[in-house]
Amino acid sequence: DTGVAMNALIAFLDKSPSRTALLTGLGMAAVVGTALLFEHVGGYLPCKLCLEQRTPYYIGAPLMIAAGLFHGRVPTGVTRGMALIGGLLMLYGAALATYHAGIEWAIWSGPADCTGTGANVTTNAGDLLGDLNAKTPPMCDKAALRILGLSMAGWNVPASLALMVTSLFAAKRD
Repeated sequence: DTGVAMNALIAFLDKSPSRTALLTGLGMAAVVGTALLFEHVGGYLPCKLCLEQRTPYYIGAPLMIAAGLFHGRVPTGVTRGMALIGGLLMLYGAALATYHAGIEWAIWSGPADCTGTGANVTTNAGDLLGDLNAKTPPMCDKAALRILGLSMAGWNVPASLALMVTSLFAAKRD
């Protein structure tokens, strides 16, 4: 039953803010680690917005792990504040991912330097070889990969929201 599972999850998260913060930090590291694997092992180059979506994870993962490790060793307000910041970072990440997914689905337009036909190849023969050797990042309006119908940006929305919720559980009073 879904209700029983949800109640068990809430009880687990409520039990220990330090454990919740640690698991949230590890979850953030796993999400950004997956993106890095797709890039470096799978060969999927990230666009400008994909790279921006990683920033909340780069800041949030060590912050939440530190909140979990320092819980009970520093004033509670410090670790609660760290967890709250982690939650706000994930809210920002969810908003950015929603924006990016909307660009991919052509719901709204994206930044001019990251949509459309991409970088133009020079007409100067001296620069042509340099242009051919340069890696051109993909455009923000073209999803490089879809899994079960969602792009990486699309999957980042529920991941960020789930991590936001667990961050806020870690920020609750003991």
